[in-house]
Amino acid sequence: MTMAFPSKPLTQLLGSNGTLPCQLPSTQRKLTTLSGPVHALTYSSSPSTYILTGSSDRQIRLYNPSRPAAAASQNPLEPVRATQLIQTYSAHGYEVLDISVARDNASFASVGGDRNVFLWDVTTAKTIRRFGGNQGHTRRVNSVTFAGADDSVLVSGSFDASVRLWDLKAQSQKPIMALEEARDSISCVLVGGGGNGEYEIVAGSVDGRVRYYDIRMGRLETDVIGAPITSLCRTRDGKGVLVGSLDNTLRLMDRDSAGLLKAYKGEGWKNDEFRLRSCFGGNERWVLSGNEDTSRCPSGEGEVVVWDTLSGNVAERIRVPAGPDDGKKRIGADGKVKERKNVISCVTWKENGRSDQWCCAGTDGIVTVFGPSS
Repeated sequence: MTMAFPSKPLTQLLGSNGTLPCQLPSTQRKLTTLSGPVHALTYSSSPSTYILTGSSDRQIRLYNPSRPAAAASQNPLEPVRATQLIQTYSAHGYEVLDISVARDNASFASVGGDRNVFLWDVTTAKTIRRFGGNQGHTRRVNSVTFAGADDSVLVSGSFDASVRLWDLKAQSQKPIMALEEARDSISCVLVGGGGNGEYEIVAGSVDGRVRYYDIRMGRLETDVIGAPITSLCRTRDGKGVLVGSLDNTLRLMDRDSAGLLKAYKGEGWKNDEFRLRSCFGGNERWVLSGNEDTSRCPSGEGEVVVWDTLSGNVAERIRVPAGPDDGKKRIGADGKVKERKNVISCVTWKENGRSDQWCCAGTDGIVTVFGPSS
């Protein structure tokens, strides 16, 4: 039996105010304070119960997408008013650009325009550590991830073209290692892959190269893509890396041979300007990415394109419902009113959950959660 792609909008999440401006369809639960563009989006670690968002308003928000707020109606014939916002985390002075959750779900790391790496306690909503200082990053930090068998190391990548490693067990605020081979901004980092597991760090750069650092052996390997790299996602077996780049192409690269396994393109799919974070879904059956080209979408709606991983063909085009209109007119450089546009820049799949679920977010500041239609 062929498994259908989970394309039904279940919930929309935004802001921290539970007051609704209007009645909403029963398939959409909303919170209504716009947070500005969402730059970071992730599920918590297994069993992936919660969703964390990082936005241009400097806030990090933790949601339970399946739990209605206290004020929600218990009448099944009425729309569900709100999905519960569990916690807001406030310490960043600039936009939040990435979030990584520890495997025990007790802590998470975040980065952004502050040039520091923040380590948070989930329960207290306080920062445990901040890494930076004189030997830290000198520009905004674009990406962060946990590393090590016990999540004892943080790896960060910055606009300053460096990757830095931070020891969570040491008292020092200084990085334990700096990788400075890139010639332009580091846009994304991940850990693991190939035969090196937790000892391998993968870094994507605007210089068009994916670099594989074997920390244990001191080796560096490089895949030349050409166009600026915007996202990385590895396969579960570590033998493949999905590379997003600003040439309207996603590439599945073989880690060992550096060969191209499959390229993902499509008529009407565009990615040559923004950082669009792609991902695998459905046990790696699909590849998902947002779309810069919203010309075929009604005002305020966005689009996520879904490819079949093996064939490389477009399998689905998912319309992302528009959020509430704030009533403000946006004027372009030509003096004309600009049409509402929602570029989906983040997509992430719920791993190790009981059912297929994924979510996406973008420039309108709203997270939409999708699941099976039945």
